[in-house]
Amino acid sequence: MSYDRPAAPEPLARVEEFCNSARFLYDQDAWADLTGAREWLAAHAGPATAGEIDDHGLAELVRLREAIRDHLDGSTAAQVHDTLNTHAERSLRPPRWSPDGMPLIPPAGGSALGEFVGGLLATLALEEVAGRRDRLKVCGSPDCRWVFYDRSPGNKGVWCSMRTCGARHKMRAMRERRSGGSSGGQA
Repeated sequence: MSYDRPAAPEPLARVEEFCNSARFLYDQDAWADLTGAREWLAAHAGPATAGEIDDHGLAELVRLREAIRDHLDGSTAAQVHDTLNTHAERSLRPPRWSPDGMPLIPPAGGSALGEFVGGLLATLALEEVAGRRDRLKVCGSPDCRWVFYDRSPGNKGVWCSMRTCGARHKMRAMRERRSGGSSGGQA
């Protein structure tokens, strides 16, 4: 199955792409092992970044990916924000302004992997402050959690795809109505 929504506009496309390195609905994760993570990083962040990843770094990237996904989904859990803050402290420098007056949050440098992570977190922070990040959402299906950019006029999209997650939710709800049951939560 391919997801039928167009990618987020730049620079949010990088955050979307990072989070969607896993397709939970299909039990696929590009970062399931070090080889897969290196291939994904080489294609999306460059060979220097891929060459720096080790098992510990991979575990940290997975934690960061899931913290970003949870943050996008509105989580207020302390561990989510602790993870984001820890990575931001390691990979970002204080804000600056470019000669033309644009705000920047520069990566701290030191490594290609740190630059990559810093760039993602800087994008996330700047897009949130600018009010553009709210259209980057997590699919409402707990088995899916695909990150998508909501282009609907009212910014009310819930599903990554109406053909898969939306349709499955509607079918479940219809079956529950017919049987008179209630799940008490989101399907």
